[in-house]
Amino acid sequence: MHLDVAPLVDVVFLLLLFFMLTSHLIKEPAIKIMLPKSETALPEHEQVRTISITSNGEIYFMDKRVDVGHLRRAIMESMPTIESATVRIKADREADVGLLVSVIDEVKLSGITNFSIVTEKK
Repeated sequence: MHLDVAPLVDVVFLLLLFFMLTSHLIKEPAIKIMLPKSETALPEHEQVRTISITSNGEIYFMDKRVDVGHLRRAIMESMPTIESATVRIKADREADVGLLVSVIDEVKLSGITNFSIVTEKK
């Protein structure tokens, strides 16, 4: 008795090709943040400038790591018109509240009045 394994090999190669192609389509965020929950949370818009604060105190402005002291300059350089600019602050629920307040101060001192703190809907 002879068993033909050619169709089995074809199926295995097709499965391998499928998983190799689909694994590249999975988008994972570069900055891991667990947002706090809120009943009144709104959907996030990707066109808005974001500041992210991680649980270990790192600050990212538009996915680039910055220090609190350089945040104001980074905001002012990236936005041509500060008056109409919108900034969203994403702070991890485990982030230091004092650091969040410092970031809010830097946003206000850069001239931006339209900012919000992003949360997730419960």
